[in-house]
Amino acid sequence: MTRQEATHTQRIPLNRDRVLRAAVALADATGIDALSMRRLAQELDVVPMALYKHVANKEELLDGMADAVVGEIDPPAAGPDWQRVVRGRILSARRVLLRHPWAARVIESRTGPTPAVLAYLDSMAGSFRDGGLSADLTHHVMHAMGSRLLGFSQELFDTSGPSGPPDPGLAARYPHIAELAATAAHDGGSTVGGGCDDQFEFEFALDLLLDGFESLRRQGWTSARKT
Repeated sequence: MTRQEATHTQRIPLNRDRVLRAAVALADATGIDALSMRRLAQELDVVPMALYKHVANKEELLDGMADAVVGEIDPPAAGPDWQRVVRGRILSARRVLLRHPWAARVIESRTGPTPAVLAYLDSMAGSFRDGGLSADLTHHVMHAMGSRLLGFSQELFDTSGPSGPPDPGLAARYPHIAELAATAAHDGGSTVGGGCDDQFEFEFALDLLLDGFESLRRQGWTSARKT
């Protein structure tokens, strides 16, 4: 057997799972903007056309990468405390996205939920329903949670600018923003997505939401309009 034949024999067969795992690892190492089908083929030591047997195009590759990442989220824990179950699952999702900082952007860019995202959201809705929330309340809870269900949020209010005294001109024009910025303390390395979405802010809002949902559940809240 020649050396070339031996190398071919020992080569791991290419399949969809291997392609996706390599793409996730490449995005982790170089960033999502550097990912291309050609670069991925080089990483796998195959010709680019070999990839298209497993993913039709880059969009399908990104779909699969999103599903691969969501598949890393822990399953729901057992127990009667629905808030603890939901909180634990969401914080698991956040840890996954911190391992893959590009993933939130990819998930948001999809034209519709991918199969693993749909399965995750279905499971989360099931956790709310198992906790005694009505289908009506669960519907509105899912909207209220938004991307927090997947461990990240989009922030409009960003106080994570450079340290030091605020610009006097800006402080004069926007005194309350300047005041809040002066009190802000954020974790430099914990951002998922843009803005001030650090761990403390994320858990602060998450706990407020979960406590509010439980309060509505106890009240027997319904969205039906009262006449």
